[in-house]
Amino acid sequence: MLQIDVLTIFPRMFAAPLDEGIVARARERGLARIGVHDLREHTTDKHRSVDDKAFGGGPGMVMKVEPFARALQSLMPEGRGARTAVVLLSPRGQRFDQQCAVEFAGLERLVLLCGRYEGIDERVREALCTHELSLGDFVLTGGETAALAVIEASVRLLPGALGDDESAACDSFADGLLDHPHYTRPAENEGLAVPQVLLSGDHGRVRAWRRKQALRATLERRPELLPAARLSSEDRALLAELESERRALAS
Repeated sequence: MLQIDVLTIFPRMFAAPLDEGIVARARERGLARIGVHDLREHTTDKHRSVDDKAFGGGPGMVMKVEPFARALQSLMPEGRGARTAVVLLSPRGQRFDQQCAVEFAGLERLVLLCGRYEGIDERVREALCTHELSLGDFVLTGGETAALAVIEASVRLLPGALGDDESAACDSFADGLLDHPHYTRPAENEGLAVPQVLLSGDHGRVRAWRRKQALRATLERRPELLPAARLSSEDRALLAELESERRALAS
């Protein structure tokens, strides 16, 4: 079982998202246990302060190191285990990706620290965390939305979380490529038809078409993924074919 703990000053933000969908089913099946903890419970002053003015001046308030340290001590009195990650959600972090979600799904414990205000005391990152992660090159008001994304991306990879465990293996980014297009009934809608190959019943042709479309989508939308993708010699031949098609269209 994966134990996930979230430290936040807005614990109610997590109630509905964690009680619906795949994450809720994983919890019901005993695959994941998720605790959401109010950081203010680990303060010592009467105002339950989690922030203070920045040394050196400047706008905004900075979250204090002590509440995070006390909360982590309460959660892990024996210290951080070998299969535990403590993650600070921050715009300064490395970008969270599918490989990171795979790593987290293989842990025993995942602790997510949600910041707010102008920033978090740097000693939280230096002394308390194993990872500092960002969802992308933009700024959120706090780490809660990012934490929910990390939870869902990781929990859905736990064996038994999805209705079909092979679904995760076919996801975008699972092998470094974007996913192929998907279609369902009706076969035609307002003049838009499903590609005939998908109606052919020829599983070999369907697999080949899907692979080529995955390569096409990646080449057109996220070409920077291709150098690190797991490509076979057949994939490289398909890419060459796609490049040839693009040149022909451009000429």
